[in-house]
Amino acid sequence: MLSTVGERDRRFSPRRWSLATQLFAIQTAIVLLVLIGAGVAAFLNASTTNSEAAQDEVLGVARAVAAAPTVREALTSTDPSAVLQPLAEQVRRETGTDFVVVMTVNGVRLTHPDPSQIGGLFRGTIEPATRGEAITETFTGTLGPSVRAVVPVVAGGEVRGLVSVGQTVTRVSRELVAQIPLLLGTTVAALVLAGLGSWLASRWLRRTTHDLGPAELSRMYEYYDAVLHAVREGLLLLDRAGAVQLVNDEARRLLALPEDPVGRRVDDIGLPEALGAALSTGDQRSDEIFLTDDRIVVVNQAAARWDGTRLGTVVTLRDHTELRALVSELKTIRGFAESLNAQAHESANQLHTVISLIELGRPEQALRFATAELTVAQEMTDLVIGGVHEPEVAALILGKAAEAGERGVDLVIADDVELPSGVADPRDLVTIAGNLLDNAIDAAVEGSPPRWVEIGARIVNPVNGRGDADLELRVADSGPGMQPDDVPRAFQRGWSTKPHDRVLGRGLGLALVTQAVHRYGGAVVVTTDRGAVFTVSLPVPPAARGDGDPRPRAPTSEAVEPDRPAGVSSDVS
Repeated sequence: MLSTVGERDRRFSPRRWSLATQLFAIQTAIVLLVLIGAGVAAFLNASTTNSEAAQDEVLGVARAVAAAPTVREALTSTDPSAVLQPLAEQVRRETGTDFVVVMTVNGVRLTHPDPSQIGGLFRGTIEPATRGEAITETFTGTLGPSVRAVVPVVAGGEVRGLVSVGQTVTRVSRELVAQIPLLLGTTVAALVLAGLGSWLASRWLRRTTHDLGPAELSRMYEYYDAVLHAVREGLLLLDRAGAVQLVNDEARRLLALPEDPVGRRVDDIGLPEALGAALSTGDQRSDEIFLTDDRIVVVNQAAARWDGTRLGTVVTLRDHTELRALVSELKTIRGFAESLNAQAHESANQLHTVISLIELGRPEQALRFATAELTVAQEMTDLVIGGVHEPEVAALILGKAAEAGERGVDLVIADDVELPSGVADPRDLVTIAGNLLDNAIDAAVEGSPPRWVEIGARIVNPVNGRGDADLELRVADSGPGMQPDDVPRAFQRGWSTKPHDRVLGRGLGLALVTQAVHRYGGAVVVTTDRGAVFTVSLPVPPAARGDGDPRPRAPTSEAVEPDRPAGVSSDVS
């Protein structure tokens, strides 16, 4: 029972009220105080107005009586009261006043509502009137407190008598009381209207704040704000028009957003065109891959609804840049493993062959057979190691050579291959070379024999006067090539001739190449004939060439070899 009472007390405590209830209570109290004050002020003003009106009324009646010729003549007669008393009573009844008293300049009454008071002295101030001035005052006379006026009767330039007309305070108050219902009605009507307005405002506020109290709203804001900026996923909230309403720190980092994107349309805040267009539609999206200038982001987008009403869209972003790099490294390592496995089987076959030749008494043929394969493999290894000074790229090329061999494709290394270290981050070089080789091997497999892929790298004169020198990385294949219309689209995210991969999506390879090349201010050139030729140009920092390197630079070439017809070129820098 005590617990129930305590809970009830807390529930009815003003501090536990919702914000809407507190606001309604405060507004009602303020309106009530204002209206009570206004009502009291109106009553006092009405009282003052009634008193002034009564003074003006009795003063006007008194002046009218004092100006009457009958009154002047009666004051000089032998029996003034006989003439003036009936006249005064008639005026009193017709004007609704309480008394009309005509008196001598000494204050002796000549008329009075109570005839027994005739001949007595007037109670009140008459001195100013005897000097020819009209006065008004509130004074207690024979009829009680009254509002009265005293006016001189002037004849021949002399004051011959005085006239006093008055209304009792009771009559004035009675007239004021008659106005109280109007004042009260006006006050109550104003209170009802103000209360109704406050109730409507509190009802709207209750819907807006979900009937939460100030402490709950403050706590909710603090926790939600902390969670919003602490989560490791990017979050964007868009309204129905596609304008940004909320963005957290991770989204700012992933998308490199401007200082204050709130209120701007999502396709107008500097996002890549494809990503901005996708988010602005508000369509449902699940684990879609998009590229920014330097990141790979996974986008999920869903409608934000409340009580069946769509408020906008919620966009979550995850950074898959590192994951993609790990996948690429894993793919390279897997290629090494598969290559080693294939070589193990091939070595076993070759060993059996050598042993069988020796058993057949043909040692010379066994020696030639054994050294031939070793010579070819060693020549490729020496060529790659001697020209490619980035170990990661060298390992990648050797691994791709083994993978290509398993798929029936001959990977050819250019004789003049030259790739110095320090040109770019090794991971970016692996991304560029790895994706180009993957695409070339896939294309060569689809082509007719002989199937081959060629990779070369060399230092050339800078393109467009850019930097000290350029690294030209060239990958060609014997595949079916590319249609001229497909060349520009090949570098867009999502374009692919291969089946879709749900995990990381297809159509990322060339888009990642373009992303990495653009980071270093490079360019990609594509030519097509029988197969496709991709040429990547990257500026070479002076430190990567070494001081005083006297080697001549080869001329820049944007076309294929002379014995192959030039195709369509697309510069996607």
